Amino acid sequence: MDMDHFFSAVEEREHPELKGKPVIVGAAPLGGKGRGVASTSNYEARKFGVRSGMPISRAWKLCPQGVYLPVNYELYARVSNEIMDILRKYADKFEQWGIDEAFLDVSSRVRDYAEAEALAREIKKKIYENEGLTCSIGVSSNKLVAKIASEAQKPDGLTIVREEAVEKFLAPLPVRKLLGVGRKTGQILEEMGIKTIEDLAHFDPAVLAESFGVMGTQLYLMAHGIDRSEVEERSEVKSIGRDVTFLEDTDDFGYVLNVLDGLSEEVSRNVLDQRLYFKTVTVRVRYENFETHTHGKTLPFMTDRLQDLKKAAGELMQSYLKPGRKIRLVGVRVSSLVSGFKQKKLL
Repeated sequence: MDMDHFFSAVEEREHPELKGKPVIVGAAPLGGKGRGVASTSNYEARKFGVRSGMPISRAWKLCPQGVYLPVNYELYARVSNEIMDILRKYADKFEQWGIDEAFLDVSSRVRDYAEAEALAREIKKKIYENEGLTCSIGVSSNKLVAKIASEAQKPDGLTIVREEAVEKFLAPLPVRKLLGVGRKTGQILEEMGIKTIEDLAHFDPAVLAESFGVMGTQLYLMAHGIDRSEVEERSEVKSIGRDVTFLEDTDDFGYVLNVLDGLSEEVSRNVLDQRLYFKTVTVRVRYENFETHTHGKTLPFMTDRLQDLKKAAGELMQSYLKPGRKIRLVGVRVSSLVSGFKQKKLL
C-alpha cells in the first residue's frame, strides 16, 4: 500500500480550496529565492515538472502560480498513524515502510488472487471513507513485485500481478524500478547495456556477481521476480532520519547547510511527535561522483531539542564542505532513542 502524494494530499484534505491547484510542500520560495527543497508535490504541480528533492527556487521558476506550504510533519504523522491502524486490522503480518507505505501479508485471509483483489478494494475504500485520501495497492506473491505493482497505476490504482505473470510484468520496466537500484548502480548497469529488467534477467549472472559481488546475484534474482524477504513488524523505532537528493549537484554550501537545517526540523518534529529523546546524531553526504560518507556524534546527554540537533549536524557537516566538490545528497539522522515516558525532560 502506497499513499498518493501523501503530504500534499493531506494538505488538500485540510484545505479543500486547494483542490485542482498545483501544491508544493516544502519551503516558502520567497519570490523564487528560497533555499529549501520540495518535499512533495501533487499531480497538478508535477505537470509543470516539479519533483520532490527539487530546490524550491527551481520549483518556483517552473510553477510560480503554485501553492507553497511548509512541511507539517506533526499532522502527517498523525494521519499516517491512523492509516496504519486501519491496515493492521487486515494483515496477518504488517510492516510499515516510511510514513506513507506498508506491506501486508494476507496469506491466511484469502484463498486466491480474486479474494486478494476484493480485500485490496475494501482497504482502499476504508482508507478513503475514514481519511478522505486515496492510495495505490499492488498485489503479488512477494514484497518486491507488490511494491513495484503499487506504483504502476498511480494515483488511486490497484495492480494485480499473479505469480505466473511476474516476469512478463517486470520485463519492460526500467531497471531502476528494482529496489536498491539507485542512480549509481543504474548508470553502471546501463554502461553494461542493461536498461530494462528483461535485459538484466537475460544477463550472465556470473558477470553480475563479478561486477557487484553479492548484490549482483541479488539483482539477477530480482530481475526474475524472486524475493524471499518476510513481511516483518518493526517493534520499535531504532532511528529517525531524513535525506534529500538534489536534482542538480551543488557547491553552494550555504544552501546545503540551509537544507540540512530544514531536514533537522523535520526530524525534530517526528521526534517530538513520538515523544522520544536521542543521543546520537549522524549526517550523510554524497558527492557528485557518488562517493558517500556518514559521520556520527554521540552527545553527552539525552535530548529532544532542535537546537542540539542543528548544532551537532552543522558541526558534523563542516568537514564535508570542500571547495571544488559538489554535493548530490545530504541527510541527517538521530538514533540511540528512548521514550519520553522513561526520560525526565532536560531543562
